[in-house]
Amino acid sequence: MADIEEKYMLRAIELAVKGEGFTNPNPMVGAVIVKDGKIIAEGYHRRYGELHAERDALASLAGSEDTGSCSRPAEGATIYVTLEPCCHHGKQPPCTDAIIGSGISRVVIGSRDPNPLVAGKGVKILRDAGIEVVEDFLRDECDAVNEVFFKYITTGKPYVVLKYAMTMDGKTATKTGASKWITGEESRAEVQHLRHKYMAIMAGIGTVLADDPMLNVRIDGFKSPVRVICDSTLRIPMDSNIVRTADRYRTIVAHCTENSEKEKMLNDAMITTVCTPADNGHTDVAYLMSRLGELGIDSVLVEGGGTLNDSIIRAGLADAVEIFIAPKIFGGREAKTPVEGTGIEKVDEAGVFKLTDVKRYGDDIRLSYRKW
Repeated sequence: MADIEEKYMLRAIELAVKGEGFTNPNPMVGAVIVKDGKIIAEGYHRRYGELHAERDALASLAGSEDTGSCSRPAEGATIYVTLEPCCHHGKQPPCTDAIIGSGISRVVIGSRDPNPLVAGKGVKILRDAGIEVVEDFLRDECDAVNEVFFKYITTGKPYVVLKYAMTMDGKTATKTGASKWITGEESRAEVQHLRHKYMAIMAGIGTVLADDPMLNVRIDGFKSPVRVICDSTLRIPMDSNIVRTADRYRTIVAHCTENSEKEKMLNDAMITTVCTPADNGHTDVAYLMSRLGELGIDSVLVEGGGTLNDSIIRAGLADAVEIFIAPKIFGGREAKTPVEGTGIEKVDEAGVFKLTDVKRYGDDIRLSYRKW
């Protein structure tokens, strides 16, 4: 029985990740309804503001020809759901009400919801209604789906991913500053996926001035992230791609200077400006992350240069690091490296991360790390 139930929950996880990049700042959730040993309905949270997984599954069941004239086709069934069902009114009504009204007699839950509006309350409501509830089923696997949501809902701050591409000898550009392209097409396509997955992308003004990037997503069906530019003295050109397209892509420029005239110009171009305290002449990234959380941004993919990366590392903000390594050697004592700044003095002062995955993209290697 346990093996069969694992199969159902693993299917719910597969469904949950279909919402990747679309549900932020909500969690990704999948649901599978089983009756008489057969899956009779599936659903997932498809997009922020739309049906939650449980209601999505029940809606598909209601429209199924297999149910015939049965008014409650899920009566007596078991629902496998990757996250504790919600019990409060938000963009959608409580899923606990839908489960109780459907006649489902058993609920198997993967992750516990740390949202104070839910946290154990959904389970209690279901049990008080006479429904059998099983908690923590494949919890580790279900928790892994929503590391972004768990960080954001418990701290109010975004989940931060540091991403960079480098050569075998740790260079992010040649001695002349040339960096296109270090990695191959497959790696660059995966970066588009990461931009879709996380809610915002952050870069420094150096990147904007050197490359004039768009920082959007160029794959049909994927969404582009909110663009966050760290620009301490508001040097961003008004004719840059970032400014010219701010009416199409939500854009935030963070600074630590007094320049009301430039701020107004940026605001008129539909750019949100955020003034932070100064950190050695740069924007205070710790303060900025807190402000981004207040603005509803649950995750940030940092695609900055060595200076911005150094600020993120020094502030202890990186929850994860994604490194793409190309089979090339640039050399050069002065060639740029992923993390610059002054560096540390002792080995035991280093930030330490846990290697969680290794993948190959063509001839490139991707290393995935998470904070210990």
